Amino acid sequence: MEGEPPSSSTFSRRPRSSCGKGRRDVGEGPPVSFRALDTVWIQVTGTLCNIACRHCFVSAGPRSASLPVMSRGQVEAALEEAVELGARDAYYTGGEPFLHPEIRALVDLALERMPLTVLTNALLIDEDTAGWIGDRFERSRYSFDIRVSLDGATAELNDRVRGHGVYERVVEALRRLARAGVTPVVTVVEHEDSLKAAAARAEFAEFLRGLGFQRPRIKFLPLLRIGREERRTRGYLEQERLGPEPVAPEIEESLICSTSRTVTARGVWTCPILVEVPDARLGDSLRQAGREINLNWRACHTCVAEGLRCAT
Repeated sequence: MEGEPPSSSTFSRRPRSSCGKGRRDVGEGPPVSFRALDTVWIQVTGTLCNIACRHCFVSAGPRSASLPVMSRGQVEAALEEAVELGARDAYYTGGEPFLHPEIRALVDLALERMPLTVLTNALLIDEDTAGWIGDRFERSRYSFDIRVSLDGATAELNDRVRGHGVYERVVEALRRLARAGVTPVVTVVEHEDSLKAAAARAEFAEFLRGLGFQRPRIKFLPLLRIGREERRTRGYLEQERLGPEPVAPEIEESLICSTSRTVTARGVWTCPILVEVPDARLGDSLRQAGREINLNWRACHTCVAEGLRCAT
């Protein structure tokens, strides 16, 4: 694999923004400077998904049209602009990216320019797709990674939030990836307290070894209490909301919104968590979106206080 594209800083300086004129959840939150575009997130399938998870932080599902599927031209334009602005890598997300009718071409478009990670529920990874992923892992100019969502090492735990029968289908897809020589990152949302314990991490690693992965890669994620999760359990409490005081520099620098933006068919947003929040839209292009923001939204608490990091 070749190295990553060189970084550059070509964004213009702009006045401090409060991220739009729409409704804010928390008033004026702490500012976050935009340092450079290291990562571009691209919502290739909008909110179209083949399942409707009960803890989803957006309205993704089979009938969701909140954000439309992006065209090949839109994706390529986003990648081109990201390269111009010095982006080091890209993430494809949704919805479910493998629902895109041109997903293989879109993957190749990204891998011609920079490293790529695709976030998926793996339900569409059959033998042929697993083999194709394995080929891209081996032959691509830049590194290619897959992140698979599985929210429990048992069907009872996973299917509680992802739907009946999903666990077995994902496990079979993981076995296919293992046979193809691919070790994906398995992401686990801590939707139950038991998943926060150290024992759960050890159990998950052992479970993945049993599927054929000698060195499992696992990423545990805290809950985001917005979207469907707000109805499943609860939303954010008043004391969980951020005030105007600046966050510590080391926290600010680690936040996704300091070095990335999310491109959709309807413009550019602060991050993939907030793509259904109107006042988190920053403009029509990555260049327009390259400016300071304020953490004005409820979900920002999880990133600041619980250390949520969307990138792998």
